[in-house]
Amino acid sequence: MKITLKDEFIKLGQALKAAGLVESGAEAKEVIQEGKVLVNGEVESRRGKKLYAGDLVTFNGEEIKIED
Repeated sequence: MKITLKDEFIKLGQALKAAGLVESGAEAKEVIQEGKVLVNGEVESRRGKKLYAGDLVTFNGEEIKIED
């Protein structure tokens, strides 16, 4: 799955919602804090982590590629 940036970056919680992998910001916060989300292969615990073009998010067997 791919997300095309409208701005310079997208926050991790927003990316999970935009990709349809979580229903709400609260759910995004929960799965991120539980260590279930990887950014570029490493566990990321900050919902507000800024993602830029080229970043790869992995959650629940799904991958989200961030693109320009």
